[in-house]
Amino acid sequence: MTSENGKVYIVGGGPGDPELLTLKAKRIIESADVVIYANSLVHPSVVDFARPGAEVHGSQSLSLDEIMELVIQAVRQGKTVARIQSGDPAIYGAILEQMRVLEGEGIDYEIVPGVSSAFAAAACLKAELTAPEISQTVIMTRAEGRIPMPPGEQLRDLAAHGCTLVIFLSIPRMAKIARELRAAGYAKDTPVAVVYRVGWPDEKVIRGTLANITAKVRAAKITRQALILVGRALDSALRRPDPSGDTQASSHLYSKNYTHLYRRSEAKSKPSGAATRGKSAR
Repeated sequence: MTSENGKVYIVGGGPGDPELLTLKAKRIIESADVVIYANSLVHPSVVDFARPGAEVHGSQSLSLDEIMELVIQAVRQGKTVARIQSGDPAIYGAILEQMRVLEGEGIDYEIVPGVSSAFAAAACLKAELTAPEISQTVIMTRAEGRIPMPPGEQLRDLAAHGCTLVIFLSIPRMAKIARELRAAGYAKDTPVAVVYRVGWPDEKVIRGTLANITAKVRAAKITRQALILVGRALDSALRRPDPSGDTQASSHLYSKNYTHLYRRSEAKSKPSGAATRGKSAR
C-alpha cells in the first residue's frame, strides 16, 4: 500500500480477541507497509493479519522518540503505517503525544476507533451499564496514583454521583478504591466486578461487593491489566425474569404505553370505548 505520500493510521486494536477488530481496522492492518503495535497490551494474533513482507515492530521497549522515528521514516518513504493501540485509542491511549509529532511534521493521519475494554468487559459480564432507573450515567476514570488527577476528578468527587463507574489502570489500589467509594456513599453491598485481561485466553472475572472485592482480588493475585466496574447496574439479578411482571429497570423503548418516532403507544393507537360506541351509534 505504498503511495507518493505516506499516511499513518492510529488503529484501535480492541481488547484482545482478534474477532473484535473492526472491519476497517483489519483492512488497514492487512494492507499496511509498516505495523507498529503495543505488544505488551495488543494480542499478537491481531498482528497476524499483517501482509507478508510488512515490517512489524513491537513498541513495548521503545521510547516515544524511537516509535515516532520509525513512523516518520516510513512515511517519508511513501509507506502506510498502522500504529495499533489497545482498546480504543481515545481512552487512555496516550495518542496526544503521537499526534503532536505528526502535526508538527505535517504528516497525514487518521484515527480508527476500536472496541474499548470497558465495553468488552460489560459484554463479558452480561451487563447493561446504563440500566434504566438504576444508572443512566457511566463515568470512566482511574484512581489517583503517581500522576495526580485534575481538580474535582478525584474518585471521591466522582463517586458523589452514585452512578456506574469503570475504573482503568487502578487494580493495585483496589483497597483504597473500595474505602473511598464507601466513604463517598456507595453501600458496602454495591456490586463490583474485576475483569482481568478481557478478550485474552486467560481472561478472568471476579465478582463481589465493595465489602469483599479487595480480599477476592488479593486471593486471585491480580495486580495488573484488570478493569474495575462498580455499580448497581452490575447486579446479575436484573437479568432474571420477574414472575410478578414488575417493570423495574425496564426501558420505555419497548413499553406498550410509550410513543416514539416509529411506533405509537397502544393507548393512543386504539380508539377509546366511548368513541367506538359513538361511531357504532351513528
